[in-house]
This record gives sequence, C-alpha cells and structure tokens, in this order.
Amino acid sequence: MQNRRARRKFDDEPENHERWLISYADFITLLFAFFVVMYAISSVNIGKYRVFSDALGDAFGGAGSAQLINTEVPSLPLPNVAIKRHADAVRKEKEHMTKLAQDLLSTLAPLVKEGKVRVTQNSRGVSVEINASVLFDPGDARLTAESTEALRAVASLLRSDSHNVQVEGHTDNQPIRNALFPSNWELSAVRASSVVRLFVDAGVGAERLTAVGYSSNVPVASNDDPIGRARNRRVAVTILSGIPETVTEIPTGLPNQ
Repeated sequence: MQNRRARRKFDDEPENHERWLISYADFITLLFAFFVVMYAISSVNIGKYRVFSDALGDAFGGAGSAQLINTEVPSLPLPNVAIKRHADAVRKEKEHMTKLAQDLLSTLAPLVKEGKVRVTQNSRGVSVEINASVLFDPGDARLTAESTEALRAVASLLRSDSHNVQVEGHTDNQPIRNALFPSNWELSAVRASSVVRLFVDAGVGAERLTAVGYSSNVPVASNDDPIGRARNRRVAVTILSGIPETVTEIPTGLPNQ
C-alpha cells in the first residue's frame, strides 16, 4: 500500500516546461562559437589561430589543434603610382636636358672645336664652360665685343627655357691686386655678374639667374703650368635640372681636349 502511494506521487510530479532552454543555450553557444571561428579565419593570424584552435579542441574534447588551412589571398605588389610618376618625370627631364645640351653644342660649335668651350651634362644639369680668354681681357671683368655674340646665342636658348641658371666665375691661383679687384674673389664674382647682366639684357628672366664667384677654389686643371692656369680661368653657365638625381656624369659626345 505504501509502495503504491510512492509510485503515484512520483508519477504525478508536474512536467518541467523549461527543459528546452538547455538545448537552446547549447545551440546558441555552438552558433556563437561558429561565428567566432568564421571571423577569426577571415583574417588569419597563424599564432592566434593555433592558440584558438587548441582552446576549442580542449573545450569540446577534441584532439588538439586543427590543421591550418591557408585562407589568405596572396597579396600581389601593386604599382607605386608616386614612384612611377617620379620616374617618368625624371626621364622626361633628362631627355629635355639632353636636347638642350645638344642645342648648345650646335650653337657654340666653332668655340667647342677650338677647345674654348665645353658643354657637359650631369645630375646637376647642363654646364657650358667658357674660357675666360673668350670673354675678358686679362685682369678685367668687362666683356669683350667678340664675346657678346656667343653669350647672346646662349641667352637665346635660355629665354625659351624655364630652368634656373647659375653663372660661376673661376680664376687661377695667381694673386691679383689692383684698384678694382683686391683679390681673385672680387674678380671671379664680378665676371660672373657681367655675364648675368648680359643675359638679363638679352631677355632672360632675372629671377632665374644667380651669380657666384669661386676665386681659384674649384680648379679643373693643375695650376702648375700656363696651360692648366688658362683652363682654370673660366666662366661656367649651368642650367640647373628641375629634378636632380644622383647619377654619374653623362658625356655629351665632346672630343677629348
């Protein structure tokens, strides 16, 4: 009788209607884990992936980390637009400067042939080196009548160009001292200024021009003999490149002098 009452009490126990919450919670947990895994493999970090995989294996009773699948799309090097544009600009600038050098060579051909003018091109730009004997009397900074024709021919090319121009005066190492020039510094600077003044008078924009005197500090030949000293007495007109680059000197086909 007592057993029958106990069985009836157990059978009459009310049904639990919230048992589904356990299955629902398990499903949500698995769904959350699935989305976490999908997010993780969307940008794979190998170290973090292995740690995460090991943790999931331990949590779900697996056998350790899963085999790593490479989901990364190989990154192809994209062309650097800035570098390409700079390279194109350098190429065009070099072509322009080479054309300018050839025009100067052609314009000054007689003086080039006599060895009194040299035209060179390098990373700095195009330089026209004119022997001082072509431009000035000894110890003087006034341009001779014969020199103005050659300089005006150079100026005609510079007028149609937009590059800045630096005019450099150079002397030999022989000291000079007179009422006009206490030293070679003054002589070299005034000679460069005389050329600049002629260029301005010929229509070259003054804002593009610079005059520099170097005295005897930048020789191109030995000052131990008259030939070398004559070579060092010069004026260099340099058309400065708008995009300078570090390169070795580029010959322009001048004969050895």
